[in-house]
Amino acid sequence: MILKYINERKSWISVFVLFELLLLFMAYLDQNWPLSSVTYFVFLTSVIFVFFLIIRYLRESKFYKSMDNQSAELDTSEIPKPFTPFEKVVAHRLNQQFDKLRSMETENRIQLEEEKDELLSWIHEIKTPLSAMNLIIDRIENPTLKSDLDYEWLRIHMLLDQQLHQKRIAVIESDLYMEEILLESLINEEIRKMKSWCIYKSIGFDIDLQEETVLTDVKWLSFILRQLLSNAVKYSEESDIYIQSKQQNGQVILSIRDEGQGILSKDIPRIFEKGFTSTVQKDHGATGMGLYLAKQAAESLHIKLEVESKPTFGTTITLIFPKKNEVVDLWDSR
Repeated sequence: MILKYINERKSWISVFVLFELLLLFMAYLDQNWPLSSVTYFVFLTSVIFVFFLIIRYLRESKFYKSMDNQSAELDTSEIPKPFTPFEKVVAHRLNQQFDKLRSMETENRIQLEEEKDELLSWIHEIKTPLSAMNLIIDRIENPTLKSDLDYEWLRIHMLLDQQLHQKRIAVIESDLYMEEILLESLINEEIRKMKSWCIYKSIGFDIDLQEETVLTDVKWLSFILRQLLSNAVKYSEESDIYIQSKQQNGQVILSIRDEGQGILSKDIPRIFEKGFTSTVQKDHGATGMGLYLAKQAAESLHIKLEVESKPTFGTTITLIFPKKNEVVDLWDSR
């Protein structure tokens, strides 16, 4: 701050030094001026000027130091009290800008909430014609056409479901309800929703659940499993997907293993990033949001996701659930 102040007042200092040098030069040229007296005068004025700069620095820097240490929040109460006319101008303009930014922030927040509500309403409304479409597809006798339409219908349904949860995930903490869940019925329900897709791709399931229950939120766990299972089916062909559960160190471990194309080692650290898609398999229909949202939901449930994969050999994603007392603490802390 001292160097900044000196740099700010360098014009004052330059003018003062110039006058002092001019005075010494005139005393040197004019013999009637005693050089020793002029030198003494220059010394005294220099000392006075230094003290003057120190006093001005202590007074003026207080306001700007407070401004420099101010947080990034739009809080006008943190603006220090101004003393000089220029400080009052700065403080006044800052208050005006803060008020304007707060007003814009409020308007934008209201607009975003309205858009979110409209989108959620639209998603719920579009489910009615989708359900009717599903009933119409069931009446189609041509098996090839029916299978193709089932697959496209499922894609639309899952994209809408993903969009719905993407909007809800911002308030997931207030949407959680912890309860004891039967894993088998939950997994079977998610597989049933993808039945037509699995038949189309000749995908089977091998389920071995040594640990049958888990304490968590059923809606969000369903969403996580939906994203993981859909990815396993999407990147597999004519093979089985293995789902196993066990208990280890008081924690339930649930693993989903496929025999699909696998993931490159360089991609594994990035698969949960927002918008990331495979660097090898260029799927133009991929949004890169499924695993990202699954990761966000898992973190809110204190579920740890681990990935193991080898290209052409398949991928294993493991869900490590928290201990029951940790879930209770999470629920009580809300």
